[in-house]
Amino acid sequence: MVSQNLNRNIIMRVIFLAATALLQAWLVFDEKQYVLAVFVAVVFVAEVAELVNFLNRTNRKIAWFFEAVKNDDSTLNFPVDTGKGALNELNASMNKVNELIKNIKFELREQEQYFRAILEHVSIGIITYNEKGTIFLANSAAKKMLGYEYLTHINQILRVDEKLFKALKELKPGGRTMVSFSGKNGVIQLSLKSTLFKTAQENFQLVAIQDIKNELEIKELESWIKLIRVLTHEIMNTVAPITSLSQTILGYYKNLHGNLPDEKIIRNTIKGLEVINERGAGLISFVETYRKLTRIPQPEKEAVKIAALFDGIITLNNMDEETGNVSLSKEVAPGDLEIFADKKQLTQVLLNLVKNSKDALKNEPGGWVKLSGKVSETGRVQIMVADNGPGISEELMDKIFVPFFTSKETGSGIGLSLSRQIMSLHGGSIKMVSSPGKLTVATLEF
Repeated sequence: MVSQNLNRNIIMRVIFLAATALLQAWLVFDEKQYVLAVFVAVVFVAEVAELVNFLNRTNRKIAWFFEAVKNDDSTLNFPVDTGKGALNELNASMNKVNELIKNIKFELREQEQYFRAILEHVSIGIITYNEKGTIFLANSAAKKMLGYEYLTHINQILRVDEKLFKALKELKPGGRTMVSFSGKNGVIQLSLKSTLFKTAQENFQLVAIQDIKNELEIKELESWIKLIRVLTHEIMNTVAPITSLSQTILGYYKNLHGNLPDEKIIRNTIKGLEVINERGAGLISFVETYRKLTRIPQPEKEAVKIAALFDGIITLNNMDEETGNVSLSKEVAPGDLEIFADKKQLTQVLLNLVKNSKDALKNEPGGWVKLSGKVSETGRVQIMVADNGPGISEELMDKIFVPFFTSKETGSGIGLSLSRQIMSLHGGSIKMVSSPGKLTVATLEF
């Protein structure tokens, strides 16, 4: 509607200009009325000036409007009773657009305040900064953890702790790490997780900082309780018979009253000492196993091709007579995937996982074990050992990584505990997921 009125006004002025020009030409060439022609020429110039002024007035008004929008000024208000229809409609339209922009800004401001309020009340610290390290947002939790009232640049974190600053600088988008340092209130243990997001102007990194000290202490306490239960069970099973036999043998000789023991007492004594010796040897073996678990050497890392590693595991498996009808296959994508790890330790972990899978499939027809390697969505290398065995129940899932816990008759109970420690020394993790009767997957993540 505004454009129609504007066009009509321009067309009317152009028609008047054309009519004035024709009138001037008629007066000059046909009627020879030069004085009157000069007057008409003045009218023509006035009409041109008025047309230019009309267009400039409209353009200036639109320019003012866009300049106000550009400068974030929504207070501009144009009169709608100028007495000129086209101008009134233009002003009314610009007022509507201005009101719409004002409402959108108000809604955006409300949303921003809402999200800021949420960020201020969460217990997880949030920091966002650009590629230059300038911090644009740091919530209260982050400031409290780092001991700063104002955070403007990540270099400030260097004053908190050099190790924390280094961990933050080396943290890649999509990655996570844990770091501990000594703060004003003692040792602080933080979990850092990074996410990259882009705006029209630049890239930003969002880092979530979580204080996990309490959670780790609870987990550590739970682990100690589980370990102590297992140790108590194992030691009591060994020591109780030794104590009982010792008391029995001691009773034999106390009742002799200086007489020589008969052949039966000597025979029973020898049998008892053999049992004590056997139990003692078992206890020594148990302690040696525990020592092995607590003295894993630091990994000697090298570039390891996943496909070649799997080939070695499959070769060793084919030489094992206990493999039975269990098939072992591999899948690596991409084919040249490699990791930086201790090959011997990693082979030990994989052999243990494959053995666990084969043990679970002993009485299962059509059993298979699959080794696979890939890169996760977060860019981390994953090695998986999957089988179609009976699986692990929820009750056992919570205990499988406890040292010396085993559900096998001949198991030592240190395989998965050892595997977890080896993965921890590599800066990685081991996870177990099971759907009983369908699929069990052990995932090593580096």
